Amino acid sequence: MTAPAPDTAVRSLWWACRVPGLKEPFDTAHLRVFYPARPTGSDAERLTGELPADPADAPYPVVLLLPGINVGQDAYRWLAVELARAGLVAVTADLVGELFAGSHGLTPAVDLEAASPAGWGSRPTSPLIGALVGALAELARRAPLEGLLDLDRVALGGHSAGGTVALQSAALTSGVRAVFAYGAHTLVASMLGWPEGTVLPVGPGPPVLLLSGEHDGVIAASADRYADDDAAHDPVLRTFRDAVPDADGASAWARIAGAGHFTACHPHDPTTARGFLEETGAGRDAPRPLLGRLVTEFCVARLRDDAAAGHRLDELLRPPHPGLLAVHRR
Repeated sequence: MTAPAPDTAVRSLWWACRVPGLKEPFDTAHLRVFYPARPTGSDAERLTGELPADPADAPYPVVLLLPGINVGQDAYRWLAVELARAGLVAVTADLVGELFAGSHGLTPAVDLEAASPAGWGSRPTSPLIGALVGALAELARRAPLEGLLDLDRVALGGHSAGGTVALQSAALTSGVRAVFAYGAHTLVASMLGWPEGTVLPVGPGPPVLLLSGEHDGVIAASADRYADDDAAHDPVLRTFRDAVPDADGASAWARIAGAGHFTACHPHDPTTARGFLEETGAGRDAPRPLLGRLVTEFCVARLRDDAAAGHRLDELLRPPHPGLLAVHRR
């Protein structure tokens, strides 16, 4: 497969789906699907605003973007557009549901039982993942995406808690060829019944791209959930070293200079989530293009077997890179 030109038109559609196992009214996800489009100038386009998908480079692999806690899907629109412009179909979602201790908010639908010792490995740690895949299967039978999706080539990724469930669930989700996460790790709280300091394995499965920011205030503020004798430990790096299997260099971890936990979010919403734990603004925004390039090249390389994208990814990860403080591969 070859990727479309960088000036590809991108459009999106809205959809909704039920999430099995959740209780009403907190069982409906509203999703947005971004796709490469081909304007035709038809009256239908003029009157409805709906543009057909471009069939030239179909079938299109799919990227699922799972959100952080209380982060709306619009915060990831910038990345979804980049991915669609590169010849992929990208999906974001909003789901209001139960968080912890009876509170409610936007969530990637963390299944705590599936993340417990008794449930681990039996199913993905988020029922939202299967619901989104099911919704895409339905959309693949409807215009404008009819016959144009390749659900055997899926990248599962996310930010913060969404990244954690992506890492935990990739090996248990059909069709996943790549997994990525920003500001996420698989250290697990002892309150779930695991021994203190446990890091849950990622895979075995597809290649992993694990990214972290130099100034991640949210991960730093949450460190006391995960017992560790080393006060300077980096849970993201530890996840890569201890939980990600060797992939002959296809998996990578990188720390992005100047980035914070919410560098992945644009626009950043200061009225929700935990942005108050770190500085936000232009300084944290500057690394966002590099974050987008890393994720996009990784997804294109793995989902489209694109050697040129793989070479560009290698160049980005080859030190010294002015935007990366450290890189490890395995």
